[in-house]
Amino acid sequence: MAKSSSPATLDVLCVGHASFDLVLSVPHHPDADEKLFADSLLGCGGGPAANAAVTAARLGSRAAFAGYLGQDLYGSTHLEELQHARVDTRLVVRGSSPTPLSVVLVKPDGRRALVNYKGGTEALRADAIDFSPLAPRVVLFDGHEPDISTPLATDIRRAGSAITVLDAGSLHRGTQALMGHVDHLVCSEKFAAQWLQKDDPAEALGRLAQVAPAVVITLGERGLIWRIGGEQGTLTAFEIHAVDTTGAGDTFHGAFAAGLAAGLPWAELLRLASAAGALCCERLGARPAIPTQAEVSALLSRGTAVG
Repeated sequence: MAKSSSPATLDVLCVGHASFDLVLSVPHHPDADEKLFADSLLGCGGGPAANAAVTAARLGSRAAFAGYLGQDLYGSTHLEELQHARVDTRLVVRGSSPTPLSVVLVKPDGRRALVNYKGGTEALRADAIDFSPLAPRVVLFDGHEPDISTPLATDIRRAGSAITVLDAGSLHRGTQALMGHVDHLVCSEKFAAQWLQKDDPAEALGRLAQVAPAVVITLGERGLIWRIGGEQGTLTAFEIHAVDTTGAGDTFHGAFAAGLAAGLPWAELLRLASAAGALCCERLGARPAIPTQAEVSALLSRGTAVG
């Protein structure tokens, strides 16, 4: 019997960047010519889209990641991590260019500095991935693979085949190209300020609502603001003890995508994403700190309100 050529159904497909993270706990950021001794070291997979895919999988979604990993130790280790997390990796491209590497310095208050190294690794070409084997309900882009992401987002909108989300962490070629082609623009306060060219989240929300049907601007410990259709509101952040904020945004976006795939009402969707992002701050490193469904449910039971 011939195998069916029908695409595999999927809840969430995350398209974009994967890296390998080396996370160092330091007493403070180093001064010029200062030598520091780290209190701890953690090595794990990272990257916005890759972390979002793991988040969706841990929350019970059928998730996949599409992007690049080098044929090196970091790439092989990261691929194994994704597969162990039950993330579909059939759309991962391997090559001779190095896996992007991030060195993260985490201070005692949870704030961090990040240095990313890509070497000669370039963005994937527009024809690098055939997306036809998968039929996702939700597609999340992080903007770091613009040449494959923009045509895919355009095709999805034309066909109405999936719900699309953009993780806009900062303003660059990819996020700028995609922001007008997605259903949900979920951006950081940094992105909003860069795009508006001034620090005014409320004004940015109104302006961005003219670009995308639904807009969320995350404000860290101050929660978030949102606008969808003719309605808008706020969400207070969950109170947590922050150890490391690395990956909190990635986790928020992955949970947001998972909630969309599950058909959650808007208020529940925002609370789910906020709870997941908050919990990610309570442990060192992004990937190990991504919460399980049980952990998120426990935090949600404490309650916070959407206004």
